[in-house]
Amino acid sequence: MNRTMNSKIDFSSAGHPSAEVFVAGAPNTAVQHTARHNPQPTADFPAEPVPAAHAAGPIPTSRPDKYPAEPAPSESPSGPSAASPFVDFARAVYPFLELQPFHLAYYRLLEAFARGQVRRLIVTMPPQHGKSVGAATLLPAYVLGLDPDCRVAIASYSGALASKFNRRVQRIIESREYGALFPGTTIKCGNKPPNYIRTADEVEIIDRRGGLLSVGREGSLTGNRVDCFVLDDLYKDALEANSPLIRANCWEWYTSVVRTRMHNTSRELIVFTRWHEEDLIGTIMQRERVVEFRRWEQLAALRPDEWLHLNFEALKASPPSAVDPRMPGEALWESQHGAALLAARRRLDPVQFEAMYQGRPSAREGLLYGCGFVEYDQLPREIVRCGNYTDTADTGDDYLCSISYAVDADGAVYVTDAVYSREPMETTETLVAEMWVRSGTRQAAVESNNGGRGFARAVQRLAPDVRVEWFHQHGNKEARILSNAATVLHLLRFPRGWQLRWPELHAHLTAYRRQFRANRWHDAADVLTGIVERELADEGRRRMRGLRFL
Repeated sequence: MNRTMNSKIDFSSAGHPSAEVFVAGAPNTAVQHTARHNPQPTADFPAEPVPAAHAAGPIPTSRPDKYPAEPAPSESPSGPSAASPFVDFARAVYPFLELQPFHLAYYRLLEAFARGQVRRLIVTMPPQHGKSVGAATLLPAYVLGLDPDCRVAIASYSGALASKFNRRVQRIIESREYGALFPGTTIKCGNKPPNYIRTADEVEIIDRRGGLLSVGREGSLTGNRVDCFVLDDLYKDALEANSPLIRANCWEWYTSVVRTRMHNTSRELIVFTRWHEEDLIGTIMQRERVVEFRRWEQLAALRPDEWLHLNFEALKASPPSAVDPRMPGEALWESQHGAALLAARRRLDPVQFEAMYQGRPSAREGLLYGCGFVEYDQLPREIVRCGNYTDTADTGDDYLCSISYAVDADGAVYVTDAVYSREPMETTETLVAEMWVRSGTRQAAVESNNGGRGFARAVQRLAPDVRVEWFHQHGNKEARILSNAATVLHLLRFPRGWQLRWPELHAHLTAYRRQFRANRWHDAADVLTGIVERELADEGRRRMRGLRFL
């Protein structure tokens, strides 16, 4: 009998507020397969939607081990849209998925993991972007289809969430679509066959050695060998991740339970949203070799003891790559979480945004400036001079940072305007010149390193009334920034609401870390340091000129 049903899938990390996709499923036709009919609802298996029939036509009846093997990287098409059998599988069992380009890259990497090309994989992704659907639902079913003897385990922050993933995998395995693809991977249906286990936490593959286990963080796996381990969202929220006790317990459980259940050829996938720099991923990065994934060719050169790390930024900040070809500033999923929405979230809490949405966490106690900048409502009446400090971009990935400021009679520095941009010089030259005129700048200092002298000459032609001085910065950047941090917070004032006027500048300064090499960009901190160095030096010279000797 044909029937039509509405299918619903949570396209986010299960257990968190989510965006959901609703589509009308295609008609399902009954087939003769004893282990594929829909089971009767029980306490452990309540009635829930099963995958709809494939909307694009009949399902191929060959097993996926007859799919063409993944081409070698030298032969592989470049870009995330290259064909992947795992993408075909996902669309077959979940035809309602709305896959974006980053999903295709993500699933292509999961395909390499499923086939053993990658043994240790870390994927970090913003919340509500579909990481759990791929890693904790579709991937275990796919792995068991490729190898019914594989022992797969899923772990999450709670046993209930891990069991939820387990039940989803079981519903995929008993679907007709899955049976057409993987006829050799079947599970117990009702009471038959009686000698096999099927619960919400464990299921065995009939006539094979494989199965699926689920466990919550700090749960036991005694006596169970694991060939493929998926760890999804081991921290429930920021409150857990910020707890030193929970982080320590999670690490102890990982080393004493997860690692002890694995063997020489076991595979391990860790996927979650970052919350804290000392979470499980951060601790692994400190103790083991982790390689950032930017090119598909890296898959062929990966060593067995190396971790491969793929980080999807909500707002693209790193340079475009073959894996993630977005340009800087582009949202990962514009139609669902657009750039304007993400910018608003960043303004609310730049530190948390950098962790959750950009994959670059930092502990607030480890920040150099944090929220310590003083804000002002209006400039004081007695302004003694107006100046500017500009640092041109060192590389194509850096920012040009140009800050105009006013100094009062007491030596306090009031930021009045700023240009903080990665646009090319032909664009920023005009922006900076207009700012100098607008802010009443009389004297500007431009670092001559990396083309700064040519930039200074070009801007002076556009703003001829400004006296421009270019100089070479010889001081060590790390030493200068760290040693002057307290002075920067003491002397500098920003206009109230500056996070709205210059959101990227605000985010990069308030999230700047004390550990110098943990920062991606130093441009803004370098300019603030340069301002206080010059103003303190000028103040010292003025005091020396005022001395009279008897």
